[in-house]
Amino acid sequence: MKFEIRRYKEVESTNDVAKELAMEGASEGTTVIAEKQTKGRGRYGKQWISPEGGVYLSIVLRPKIDPEESPKITFIAGVAVAKAIRELYNIDAKIKWPNDVLIREKKVCGILTEIKVTDLVNFVILGIGINANVKVEEFPREIREGATSLMKEVGKEIDIDKLIDKVLKNIEFYYSIFKKDGFDRILQEWSKLSATLWRKVRITTKSGTVEGTAIGIDKNGSLIVETSERKIERVIAGECFHL
Repeated sequence: MKFEIRRYKEVESTNDVAKELAMEGASEGTTVIAEKQTKGRGRYGKQWISPEGGVYLSIVLRPKIDPEESPKITFIAGVAVAKAIRELYNIDAKIKWPNDVLIREKKVCGILTEIKVTDLVNFVILGIGINANVKVEEFPREIREGATSLMKEVGKEIDIDKLIDKVLKNIEFYYSIFKKDGFDRILQEWSKLSATLWRKVRITTKSGTVEGTAIGIDKNGSLIVETSERKIERVIAGECFHL
């Protein structure tokens, strides 16, 4: 996959720009990178604070997959980012189901995948936001407690271009594995890096709350939870809290 990178000083949302380009026929690998977002967002429309100093990028992907397989792209990104942080900074980055990368249980990266569907997936927009050289202490109070940045963890400013290059190389590597060999290898790597498996969790979904022990991930990326009543629940999507 060849990355065609388009850089911006400021955008409302890199996902929105990438989506417009995809609708116009942009090829797989088209990547939008911005120094700042004014309307960055996470899952369920939540605001993603996006000041200068962060990494905000969105990639156009065109995998030949069914819509229900699209969460697998989030797993690829989680592995790619966690591995990049570990390899560049020797930091024990872990992945929280379904879409966060953590350092010491604090969020350093969020991932947002959005899809356009006909019968199969037309395209996927893979959005990644990393708190790189941002001052977490300037975040709103309700976000500050659960967030960290690479600058804070490393103790100095990091080279953002080097980080972006490593993340993109990792995405290319694991995406090619996914297209060639399927999801098994990705799931194996994700499981090794998971902060969620074998933890007590509470997951809020549109239909209610599931609480228990996270005991696995199924072939489509759903979290398998064993409740205190020994009942097995499969959660396709929701907000996960580690207990």
